Amino acid sequence: MSRVFNFSAGPAALPEPVLRQAAEEMLDWHGSGMSVMEMSHRGKEFIAIHAEAERLLRELLGVPTNYKVLFLQGGAIGENAIVPMNMLRGRTSADYVDTGEWSKKSIKEAQKYGSVNVAASGKAGGYTSIPPREGWTLDPNAAYVHICSNETIGGVEYHWTPDTGDVPLVADMSSNILSKPVDVSQYGLIYGGAQKNIGPAGLTIVIVRDDLIGQALPITPSAFDYKQQADNDSMLNTPPTYGIYIAGLVFNWIKAQGGLEAMAEHNRAKAALLYDFLDASSFFSSPVAIADRSLMNVPFKLRDDALDETFLEGAQARSLLQLKGHRSVGGMRASIYNAMPVEGVKALVAYMQEFEATHG
Repeated sequence: MSRVFNFSAGPAALPEPVLRQAAEEMLDWHGSGMSVMEMSHRGKEFIAIHAEAERLLRELLGVPTNYKVLFLQGGAIGENAIVPMNMLRGRTSADYVDTGEWSKKSIKEAQKYGSVNVAASGKAGGYTSIPPREGWTLDPNAAYVHICSNETIGGVEYHWTPDTGDVPLVADMSSNILSKPVDVSQYGLIYGGAQKNIGPAGLTIVIVRDDLIGQALPITPSAFDYKQQADNDSMLNTPPTYGIYIAGLVFNWIKAQGGLEAMAEHNRAKAALLYDFLDASSFFSSPVAIADRSLMNVPFKLRDDALDETFLEGAQARSLLQLKGHRSVGGMRASIYNAMPVEGVKALVAYMQEFEATHG
């Protein structure tokens, strides 16, 4: 068996030790005679898996005791609707910061449930930077302020936490959660799809402060009501059991690597390899402002886009896969989440050097 270097933006690469453990336990989890896929979510075996996954996530992120951790379904796209349903709490509007494609999706969905004030936007600059906090126009009466902490398509990332005063800060952290330490107490709500740094698609993580739940809109489906799910340990309905199991294995793997400080160091080193090459190249370029460059998703362009397909064909021949940029922006994109080893980035840079020497 030959493993490739998978630069997909998601579903993304998982740590190989996690995949091997899951394979070993596929038919018989810990002597139960069952696969986790077959277990009742009410049974003692899965209850233990669920509890351990939550414990590890709380430990890694330092989640305060006055926050609920929910394992839900629907992905971040679903949360774009579920967040305003739960978080408007009798208010009529919310503030959103527009930093790219995923922010725009969040704004569009939230507008179905209340008024949206776009407090700041990176549109004028082509979404190549995060709007400075001093330029935001926030409403002190807003129900919450929403950001996307890392835009997978445009490759911009917050390397700071916005101060929103008394208004709760809500963050879509789908693509950079667990890549670095986060002070959860500065957020009212954090959510994210699992398929970047946590596990398989289908699982959604929600971390929400206790005082912000319990006032969902009457139209909110029971399965998406944070209070009802919190009261039932995320098991009001059947949760994504196998996704939770894999997430627990990933959390344990991160802990074994040294936790989120070690992950941050690992991710900074990988990103530096790629960005340093891009900055020194006259053939490849990065469109993103240096201060706001994502450590997870690195978009780049060739000087001559007529060579894009040739570049991708050569990459695939070298087992460097999923480097094509998103259709909305073109070019290339290397997603280098936690599970991407430094050897993968070194192999990509070596190929880019070779390609530039041949075609530059």
